[in-house]
Amino acid sequence: MLKIDAHQHFWDLGRLHYPWLSPSLTTLYRDFRPADLAPHLAACGVDGTVFVQATHAVEETRWVFGLAREAGFIKGVVAWLDLTAPDLGDQVDQLRAEGPLVGVRHQVHDEPDDEWLLRPDVVAGLRTLADKGLPYDLLVRPPHLPHLPRLFETVPNMTWVVDHLAKPLIARGEMEPWQSDLRRVAEYPNVVCKVSGMITEARPDWTPGDIRPYFDAVLEMFGPRRLLFGSDWSVCLLHGSYEQVYDLVAQFVAGLSENEQAAVWGGTAARIYNLA
Repeated sequence: MLKIDAHQHFWDLGRLHYPWLSPSLTTLYRDFRPADLAPHLAACGVDGTVFVQATHAVEETRWVFGLAREAGFIKGVVAWLDLTAPDLGDQVDQLRAEGPLVGVRHQVHDEPDDEWLLRPDVVAGLRTLADKGLPYDLLVRPPHLPHLPRLFETVPNMTWVVDHLAKPLIARGEMEPWQSDLRRVAEYPNVVCKVSGMITEARPDWTPGDIRPYFDAVLEMFGPRRLLFGSDWSVCLLHGSYEQVYDLVAQFVAGLSENEQAAVWGGTAARIYNLA
């Protein structure tokens, strides 16, 4: 069974600036590179990964392309690109020629405007990505969810990837309005969802029982063939190890058929991101 970690990060504090990453995040405030992740992939039998941007810099993408040439397990890169750039299409073509560009993401949840994705200049960029066949990762929180159906109608030919279940308030045990709003999002067949980032939205002393209702909700909404496993390493280290994240998902999918498990573990990621 192919296993792809569809959401992981590296960073180099001396090379790039990460506005969200401060010394107060002591667990995370150091460099993370492929050699740090490789032993965990081997321990869990994960065959490859998709790197996801951690800062708004094209330089990060080229740095990770270099890492991918050295570490064979990096199968794709979800990069940051300025969606409002007039030459966005040319940038996509150039980066595709340089390395395994498989998607684009902007850290929307840090924008003060909950409707940032609906700005005309942003929509124009998203249409360019859709025409280029590049999926877009949605890093959003529950307040953004009500705006997404309008976005999906505006850019209907895009493949959308919801990161981290849209960050439900697991630590508070709140299901609504997240569940109802995400259900409307899941009605669009060109939207998939990463089962990632769950433990970091829970309390530090989380239990599987705290998280299970949220996983079961997205399983029911999207079905296993529209779910992707992602570790969110190294951010997950705030509340647990790579192995704990892997074991949690393994526990949750154990009741699915072999084909359904194969979709969650890697099949959906390979299809959505067109991984070689």
